[in-house]
Amino acid sequence: MLKNHIQLKCLLSTLCIVLFTGCASTSKTSNNDPHESMNRKIYAFNDTLDKKFIEPVAEKYVAVTPVVVRKGVTNFFDNASYLNTITNDILQGKPKDFFKDTGRFIVNSTLGIGGLFDPATALGMPLRKEDLGQTLGKWGADEGAYLTLPFMGPSSYRDVSAPVMSVFTNPLTYLAAVVTVPAGVVRAINSRANLLEASRLRDQAALDPYAFVREAWRQQREYSLYDGNPPGDGFDDFIDGEGDAAILRIY
Repeated sequence: MLKNHIQLKCLLSTLCIVLFTGCASTSKTSNNDPHESMNRKIYAFNDTLDKKFIEPVAEKYVAVTPVVVRKGVTNFFDNASYLNTITNDILQGKPKDFFKDTGRFIVNSTLGIGGLFDPATALGMPLRKEDLGQTLGKWGADEGAYLTLPFMGPSSYRDVSAPVMSVFTNPLTYLAAVVTVPAGVVRAINSRANLLEASRLRDQAALDPYAFVREAWRQQREYSLYDGNPPGDGFDDFIDGEGDAAILRIY
């Protein structure tokens, strides 16, 4: 996952986006959040669950788990889920990315000992993220209304199916439940642990955390859809696509 200083940079950059867009009160936001009342209730539920249960467990996990171990766990789960990126490379018609991402998966699965280590990045095959929501966007689907999903956080009509595909393209899904369930729990706790400091800064900096997450998520999705070069609304320089995605994953 991302190092702490990158997390802080990305969180502060998304705050800049919210401030420059009028604290999330633009017409674009109003037109894209017709379910705001319901979304805010679900956001409050997710946030309460996080604060009372997930965050305390993540803090204890950090206290007893060395950084190198947490990094290995992050690498392992990133690698296990990488077939999702490879599949969407094909669907989006990106042959160069397909071969590079396939090479990354093979290198990390072998030389990286099942993905625990990440030699592929040093060999010029960095981590990328592609999902079904981005693919549908490439095919011309509009974002649709903004959604906040229970336990999962920000989404939209276009993106709501992306987690389903990610489940079916993950090899861990097809192992016995006695393996997949504990693995899912470890992944969730490890991911949350990687974001402790960033989430605290978000809570301190944002006047309206719900609006903060909504606008940052939408900006990040646009960034990802256009492979880091979204058409100009002037905010491109404030966005780090992977960083924002990591920060928003738990909300």
